[in-house]
Amino acid sequence: MARKTRIHYEGALYHVICRGNNKEYVFKEDKNKEKYLQLIRKYKEKYSFKVYAYCIMGNHVHMLIEVGNIPLNKIMQGVQQAYTYYYNKRNNRSGHVFEQRYKAILCDKEEYLLALIRYIHQNPVRAGIKEGLNYQYCSHKTYIENSELGSSIVKNVDDLVDVQFPLSLFGEESRRQLEEYIRFVGEEEELIPTIKEEDLISEVEECKNSKCENKEYGEETLKYPIDTIITAVCSYCNIKKEEVRFKIRTRKIVEARKIIIYMAKEYSDITNKELSELINVAQPTISNIITDKTTEEKLRSEISNVACSILA
Repeated sequence: MARKTRIHYEGALYHVICRGNNKEYVFKEDKNKEKYLQLIRKYKEKYSFKVYAYCIMGNHVHMLIEVGNIPLNKIMQGVQQAYTYYYNKRNNRSGHVFEQRYKAILCDKEEYLLALIRYIHQNPVRAGIKEGLNYQYCSHKTYIENSELGSSIVKNVDDLVDVQFPLSLFGEESRRQLEEYIRFVGEEEELIPTIKEEDLISEVEECKNSKCENKEYGEETLKYPIDTIITAVCSYCNIKKEEVRFKIRTRKIVEARKIIIYMAKEYSDITNKELSELINVAQPTISNIITDKTTEEKLRSEISNVACSILA
């Protein structure tokens, strides 16, 4: 069954949850958490979205993201693929790092923004982490430091999280904002309003009825120039680019050509005719390789790793 297209419109607010594949602790080390934060910052600068809250635990991540013109799936594909490449390379492994599709709940900003920030910031408390709200890899500390009152005391405050709008909802005076935020985020979990399934459904239906769904930004795969793909495959397979065109049937070169063909189909818009001329492989051969799903599945890890390397 094909995946449903995520709804996209400028200003959409999502509670995003990413989990390690098979619940693995893919953020166990601090270096891993720091790398993931670097990638969020990188793609925030590239795609201009807002981060209202985050919490990186050992085997999962919570984020509260408001998108701009660029849809959430493109943002998350960049972050997830780049982290997958980093993690696999660092641990000398291959294959999936995350569950295949992150969870993203479309939320009503006016009704749920503050409740979701509190929910995300209380993750370490619910997990029994001794630092509680002061857990290092949670954006609660950023709210304290980046408030007008906090920034007058703390130098080099982090600008990854967009705190000013949420804090403004607690009043105009900076000291009152900080005091009310601290009181609010420390409330017991049972006081947090529940996000009801019917609320999410009605929000989705409202967007569909008002044509908020942007089909141009469905669950499409990122596209790359074919030369970028060939360069990445040759580097991954440790061969020279010109060797791809040689009529040589060493195992390494044959495999490289197959990866290029599968990636060209998935990650570029090049035609079989153009690809045939470029890598010196007959069109019928390219067609046969494309339809060979067994071989494609065997090479899936290599294809994924090459795609991740392009984004690293």
